[in-house]
Amino acid sequence: MIDIAIPDFGRLKLNHLVMDYNGTLAQDGILIDGVAGRLAALAENLALYVVTADTHGQVKRAASGIDCTLHILAQDRQAQGKCDFVRHLGAPQTVSIGNGRNDALMLEASALGIAVIQAEGAFGGTIAAADVVCTDILAALDLLLHPLRLTATLRS
Repeated sequence: MIDIAIPDFGRLKLNHLVMDYNGTLAQDGILIDGVAGRLAALAENLALYVVTADTHGQVKRAASGIDCTLHILAQDRQAQGKCDFVRHLGAPQTVSIGNGRNDALMLEASALGIAVIQAEGAFGGTIAAADVVCTDILAALDLLLHPLRLTATLRS
């Protein structure tokens, strides 16, 4: 669990990390360098989930060495599917990371939503739904590895 009190934002007691794959953890289906090591460190405190439609068909191979649960979505209603998944886990204990249009509802439902802007870009509505926006996935994961960074960003 990650437990952090943020002045004027609230107390976060996070047990779950839900992540999009393509555009978030991966570029063109290939896991971004540095992600696997950070996820291994985060798996000591959080249950990790990758929720994706697996556009490039690479997620099973890429995630084979990562302590995470894969949830492959159908091609239709992905946004609602991701949101429902977060709600099923328990949105008040969940942090989500994504970049695409189909990630906006998931980020909004989560106790903490993080949008990333990388080579694929990010949907404006997803950025608006996020609590924090990072310029890459490594910075987003580092926020969770060093939670006092969240305090600096989210306090008023």
